[in-house]
Amino acid sequence: MDCPSDWLEPIVRVQTLSDTGNLIIPNQYIKPVSERPSLTMQLDGLNIPIIDLYELENGDPTTQRAIMEQISIACREWGFFQVVNHGVSGELVDGVREIWRDFFHQPMEVKQSYANAPKTYEGYGSRLGVQKGALLDWSDYFFLHCLPSKLKDHHKWPSQPPFIRDVTEEYSNEIVRLGKLLLKIFSINLGLQEDYLQGAFGGDDIGACLRVNFYPKCPQPDLTLGLSSHSDPGGVTFLLPDEHVSGLQVRKANEWITVKPARHAIIVNIGDQVEILTNGIYKSVEHRVVVNPDKERVSLAYFFNPKSDVLIKPATQLVTSTKPALYQPMTFDEYRVFIRTKGPQGKSQVESLKSPR
Repeated sequence: MDCPSDWLEPIVRVQTLSDTGNLIIPNQYIKPVSERPSLTMQLDGLNIPIIDLYELENGDPTTQRAIMEQISIACREWGFFQVVNHGVSGELVDGVREIWRDFFHQPMEVKQSYANAPKTYEGYGSRLGVQKGALLDWSDYFFLHCLPSKLKDHHKWPSQPPFIRDVTEEYSNEIVRLGKLLLKIFSINLGLQEDYLQGAFGGDDIGACLRVNFYPKCPQPDLTLGLSSHSDPGGVTFLLPDEHVSGLQVRKANEWITVKPARHAIIVNIGDQVEILTNGIYKSVEHRVVVNPDKERVSLAYFFNPKSDVLIKPATQLVTSTKPALYQPMTFDEYRVFIRTKGPQGKSQVESLKSPR
């Protein structure tokens, strides 16, 4: 199914709704009772694993193996973890987040000049999914392509505030470096050749894109979500959170854990493509974003993805007589049409790919 060339109904900017000062949110943002954050169990006192990567390149072999084991456990049991001392400078981490915050406070006519369409999502947007009359999330965003180079067009990136393109490019290069390192570690931990997952992604010809999320203040945060529950359709996601305002929640044992970001941490989570490639050994996990009545929130989700036309299927080495292939093959391009049509809908997408028994 192809996406339409334009949205099927008028686009409303959530930031504009927030700025009106109205105390009632429009009906299309009100979630069903079962999905509202106030009426679902939340586990306090827990957090996703925090893994220090410094000794991975600087420590002795025993220490390196211990860190790799921490990563392995996090991928198998959580699907999420935070990394610190990851090699991306604190100055860059803070700088890229704040320069994008400044973008969302540019005049509306500046932002509107980058308004997106459902065909590619690239640009300034306010909804996922194209279905008319759909329930919406309380967020705006900016989506842009970083890789492959043929899809990257700096003219589609904002030019204001000054240096936003340069800072974003520098950050992208750093996350690609980190992504390649983690794919290597994942491969070794799974007993595969160290370059297996990178090769399955398309070698050096991978896809990468950035979605900068802006969650404005919300007068009725108990009725809506900044981002509905979903698992990420891509490969590996690197999330730069807002350190001052919590919002990300991860599903664990059918309950919700609010992630508490460590200083200058980058949150890593497994996407559906890695779940498929690892034949379900590594799990993509449902997560969502809650909103705040008093504070806005900014985060940067960097999606490190397979090449769009490469066929994704369970690694042959991870398919056995006792654990046959769980998922049917599909290209990433075919796969992501689902979320671009229907928006975030839990784990329904990857579950639908499971091979019939």
